[in-house]
Amino acid sequence: MKTAIEIENLGKKYIISHQGQAQQYVALRDVISDSVKKLVKPKKSMKPQREDFWALRNLSLQIDVGEKLGVIGRNGAGKTTLLKILSRITSPSEGKIKLNGRVSSLLEVGTGFHPELTGRENIYLNGAILGLSRKEIRKKFAEIIEFAEIEKFLDTPVKRYSSGMYVRLAFAVAAHLEPEILLIDEVLAVGDIQFQKKCLDKMGDISREGRTVLFVSHNLTAIEHFCSRCILLQSGNLILDGNVESVIEGYIKDVREGTKDLILADRIDRTGSGKIRAVDFKILDSNHNEVITMKSGEDYYFEIDYLNNSEDNFKNIVVSLDIFDDKNSGLLLFRTNFTNNNLEIKKRTGKIFCKVNNLPLAPGNYHFSIFISSADIEILDYITDICHCVVEGGDFFGTGSSGLPTHCKILHKAEWFIE
Repeated sequence: MKTAIEIENLGKKYIISHQGQAQQYVALRDVISDSVKKLVKPKKSMKPQREDFWALRNLSLQIDVGEKLGVIGRNGAGKTTLLKILSRITSPSEGKIKLNGRVSSLLEVGTGFHPELTGRENIYLNGAILGLSRKEIRKKFAEIIEFAEIEKFLDTPVKRYSSGMYVRLAFAVAAHLEPEILLIDEVLAVGDIQFQKKCLDKMGDISREGRTVLFVSHNLTAIEHFCSRCILLQSGNLILDGNVESVIEGYIKDVREGTKDLILADRIDRTGSGKIRAVDFKILDSNHNEVITMKSGEDYYFEIDYLNNSEDNFKNIVVSLDIFDDKNSGLLLFRTNFTNNNLEIKKRTGKIFCKVNNLPLAPGNYHFSIFISSADIEILDYITDICHCVVEGGDFFGTGSSGLPTHCKILHKAEWFIE
């Protein structure tokens, strides 16, 4: 089998500087005190400390022509760094890569297009960068526009595009200009479900034509559906390489082990201003007893303990609780503004409860995420993988049937009859 990509002992190092810990709050007395100290004893200059950070290290990999490789791992594992090196956006610190064929990539939104140029101009620019003649680009032009569905905005500068429009055009360009190697990062999550399916189908067509695809995604269902092989990266190192099912299993186990002993209040892998933060999460049964497993069809309270880090009172607070399966597919979303139940937070600390009757989840493994915002204006806290939980048995239908968990995770009763 001919090789498309050869990677040998690849490494990427960044230098991180630490200036020293700054005081968060300086009072007048601190200024006066420091001034007096300087008169008595000169202040030592603080030299920034330098630290080597390896985003990738000792990575060796061989990818055959026509292979569909999934790349998975937690945030910071080195997935995007790998694709940036293969795209020649950044250079490696050590090791070698050999690419046999023309590379087209779709990384984060904003990469590859000139914001001041129109959609039409960017198509020709990207084609030229890939080494295509104007005539070759013109042959593919109609297909690109039809796929991207942005004909009305073709002569509009792309800086005015929404993120969805941008991704549609970027994917259409990357996929239709006949690259031998196609690199796709998580950006497909920006598009709607219909467009994501369209992209996966197109990626399948590219692979069947004998081209190579590297696909980075947190959506394990998409990886499982599309890829023929998978690798798992962890802290810049290659941990697993093999069939998709076994690598995904290893990743799920790694995530569970990595989060089960972490205290929610201490976690720093979160986004938002931090004015309000979720500091604890519990699952309670109908009698308000804490549980670690749930049953289909029973009633539960989800408790979110919060800390108000500001002195403000907040009105119109939106709280979301997402439930995902073990393949990271979103299944349920409970959100205060769906039912006009946005909250008012006045206290320094408190508890938020979300009651769910008749839990509609089939037996399986699930995990939760919390999102808190001030109306639709400011994200206050967003944190994923806050809790892993198993749903065991239960009698949702009242007949003893647990449904078919391998086929469907959401349970719902239906009436059947013949006329």
